[in-house]
Amino acid sequence: MIDKKELEAVVRKVLEEMRSEGTKPSAVPGWKKIDPSGIMGIKLPEVHPEPFDTGKAGDRVFLKDVSELTESPRLGFGVMEMDRSVFKWTLNYDEVDYIIEGTLEILIDGRKVTGKAGEVIFIPAHSTIEFSSPGFTRFFYVVYPANWYEQ
Repeated sequence: MIDKKELEAVVRKVLEEMRSEGTKPSAVPGWKKIDPSGIMGIKLPEVHPEPFDTGKAGDRVFLKDVSELTESPRLGFGVMEMDRSVFKWTLNYDEVDYIIEGTLEILIDGRKVTGKAGEVIFIPAHSTIEFSSPGFTRFFYVVYPANWYEQ
């Protein structure tokens, strides 16, 4: 374990180097609080996902990653919203979806796995699925590994 004073010294040194190089640390949105220990608090109701291109016109899908690899190099997580949309996806990572609101359907090989508000769906890596929402749904997702796109 690293001593708190040692950690603080390292963080100060990195910030000094960034200042001297003319780079600024990325701004942390108001819905995210990061303790110097790395512990992060996220106010999910304040996270507003942005349009996500599924490759299909008319889909109403919105996504917001709430962690960066620099903050969480092993786990990725964020919020997705869908409204009466269906799109195909192949996962190169394990994913856990906690449904906050509405109903999320995962379609695979002609079968449907359904999760409603307060429920969790696990999707193993290398699954080719369709995400589907019969109405509005909002869910929190966690993926492992976070750097799935670098593999």
